[in-house]
Amino acid sequence: MDEKLEEKLIAYRRDFHKYAETGWTEFRTSSKIAEVLSTLGYEVLLGKEMIEPSAVMGRMKDEEIKKHIDRAISQGANPKWIDRMDGYTGVVAILDTKIDGPTTALRFDIDANDAVEIEDHKHRPYKECFASQNEGAMHACGHDGHAAIGLGLAHELIKNKEQLTGKIKLIFQPAEEGVRGANAIVEKGLLDDVDYFLSGHIGLGITVGKIIAKPWGFLCTTKMDVTYTGKGAHAGTAPNEGNNALLAASSAVLNLYAIPPHKDGPTRINVGILQAGVGRNVIAPSALMKLETRGLNHTLNQYMYDKAVKIIENTARMYDVSYKIEKMGQAVDCTCDEELVDLVIKQAKDVMGVVEIEREIYFGGSEDVTLMIKRVQDMGGKSVYILLGTEIAAQHHNEWFDFDERILKIAVNLFENLIQFLNHQK
Repeated sequence: MDEKLEEKLIAYRRDFHKYAETGWTEFRTSSKIAEVLSTLGYEVLLGKEMIEPSAVMGRMKDEEIKKHIDRAISQGANPKWIDRMDGYTGVVAILDTKIDGPTTALRFDIDANDAVEIEDHKHRPYKECFASQNEGAMHACGHDGHAAIGLGLAHELIKNKEQLTGKIKLIFQPAEEGVRGANAIVEKGLLDDVDYFLSGHIGLGITVGKIIAKPWGFLCTTKMDVTYTGKGAHAGTAPNEGNNALLAASSAVLNLYAIPPHKDGPTRINVGILQAGVGRNVIAPSALMKLETRGLNHTLNQYMYDKAVKIIENTARMYDVSYKIEKMGQAVDCTCDEELVDLVIKQAKDVMGVVEIEREIYFGGSEDVTLMIKRVQDMGGKSVYILLGTEIAAQHHNEWFDFDERILKIAVNLFENLIQFLNHQK
């Protein structure tokens, strides 16, 4: 990679960081990505062309989406690309060499977190004027870097197109946070012809240039919103005439955290948001809980989910309120294919900037790329997920988060090496 492309990588990352957009609102981000890919000569799919709307989870109402579209255009998004998205974000670039060979796909997530970036000159993005301009949205996990890596790889692949065979798909995925976006791409069928699937994540607070070829212990997870609907009443003159949704939700929260851990492996539950009531002197007519369950495998997550549903049902009955459960996201467990793990280790040795290679590590988190990994494997292909180490200024999802940008070049070169091996002309 030449120096100019490395500078471009950093510029892409900082641009995405400055105009951070959360899941299903990445209209400016998708527009900018599509513009670059189209200029390079890729076949480009956007929005509904790559998303199955009926499989979308956790997307806000259309009237809210419209506000984000308007903001994206005001911040430089090209209306031509916005119109093609038809209300849904995400981009896929396809490079078809027209020469017989495998189909390789790579996933790069592009969404920001629901977070407020710190305003302090000790924070490099703020000091160097690329901190998020969008209220309540911040790239606090490194997905701005992932998007930049995808574009850098796109530049390199086009430059070396004559050396390649088969087909390459670069998937710029919306709404990874909350594990909401991958399912709609899977259900569109975009992965059904894929022979090799590559993905990964930067950061983790480990030495820049350390590569871990096989994280394991991806937790299955289910994200859900629960709405309790009761009956409002005057808290002083007629409390007996109300049905208190706040009490139902509060009781549910306490009991959800009392679900026993399972003997067969790690299980988790978390209620991240509880909102209820309308006034100090009003019996709360409604309440909203946003929660998640996790487990080391499907059985363990299902154990947590079933226990949670039973608690939600019974607390509603106890306080004589109704309830609604909406699934907002999901991820599964997965295992990387050893053949590709071996290949990552071999190819990483030839990448400038790689300082250490470790075969495997326990992950302990959730990622909706697991749905893609599993789909490719179910269709007979092979998949791998790579951890790309780099020092970070604070933990992932923290308002001080930032990362060492040297990892961008390292990641592009590693992915290019892998594709050159998998899709190289004999």
